[in-house]
Amino acid sequence: MSRRPNILWIVTTQWRASACGYAGDPNARTPALDALAAQSVNYTQAVTPHPFGPFARAALLTGVLSPANGVVDYFDALPVSARTIAQDVGARGYATAFFGKWGVASRDPQAPLVGEAHARMFVPPEARGGFGFWEGFESGFLLNDPWLHGSRLPVPEKFLGYQSDVVCERAATWLSAQTSGEKPWFSVVSLEAPHPPYTAPAAGVQARAPGEIILPANVPRGGEAEAKARAELSGYYAHIEATDRAIGRLLAAVGPETTVVFSSVHGDMHGAHGLFRKGWPHEESVRVPLLVRVAGVSSRRDEGAVSLVDVPAMTRAWTGGAEWAGPPAMARISMPSVVALPQQCDRVWRGVRTPSRKLVLKADGSPWLFFDLENDSAELKNVADNPAHAEEIARLRASCG
Repeated sequence: MSRRPNILWIVTTQWRASACGYAGDPNARTPALDALAAQSVNYTQAVTPHPFGPFARAALLTGVLSPANGVVDYFDALPVSARTIAQDVGARGYATAFFGKWGVASRDPQAPLVGEAHARMFVPPEARGGFGFWEGFESGFLLNDPWLHGSRLPVPEKFLGYQSDVVCERAATWLSAQTSGEKPWFSVVSLEAPHPPYTAPAAGVQARAPGEIILPANVPRGGEAEAKARAELSGYYAHIEATDRAIGRLLAAVGPETTVVFSSVHGDMHGAHGLFRKGWPHEESVRVPLLVRVAGVSSRRDEGAVSLVDVPAMTRAWTGGAEWAGPPAMARISMPSVVALPQQCDRVWRGVRTPSRKLVLKADGSPWLFFDLENDSAELKNVADNPAHAEEIARLRASCG
């Protein structure tokens, strides 16, 4: 790379790696992302370092794992003193902008998580991560009619429409106006979809009947888990289709020369192993899509052990006109604390994931899960207690930190 590109991160929520047409999911209608994948490096084994929003967002913004970045608990705010990617690239002469869900400000634990209380919460300028332009909302999970505030909106204002459409359209308008500027730009567009409530309207996309959803083999059949998974996934895939359309329009607006990163902060179990939501160390929760389009770089599949925590390093390399050196041999994954919300993971854990193995340790450091992902991608057989794997487990355990 010989020039400094404009750089766009598109960050979604609860969009697991498998839930894309280009990834082979027969339920997913994602023509915009399929087209992006055809132009991108597709990191097929990418993971979130922490499969829960605030922890993952803090790691993504800082390049530092939780809790070292200051976010230990679900309601912790990213410290104002934390150094972010916006400050790094801003110091290199980039104009910086953020649009959409922030998710790392101080929130009221007593207020309802879903609704206007958190959606209208004001994020002060000093808590906006050093972005030169900022327009968004803290949380609230209002997939329709979001409240936005920020650099051009001094108080929260309600915008009618599907959240992904509203945020992407406003971002596209602002970014298009920067094309003639002297500075290159770096922008994050952060969307809540396809996060629940899955029954929320999805910009006119008709949800398919639950019985039409094709389930993976690791969802137990014939009981409550199957019924719940089908009902949830019906709405989930509608929001994926609607958000894919919004992303497509945004990509068209920024043009083919813009360097683009597409990912999600975590996935959703959706009934796999009889579990739901996130925080769990299983693939449906931990593995995320990661597409990276760089002008002049050929599309390919990369099976390296890349993590969202690596994306800031990628971005700093691009701003210097260089290529990223590539992923390490393994990626650390963890849940630093228990989030006391229904259906979420009920324990603290830490582990490592390589392209072919996953080791998860309990809070006391003893093995909880060990999967041979190469031969058991659905994680149907936990071999943590199998003596045949003792040596390999010990070697990976030493890398867990």
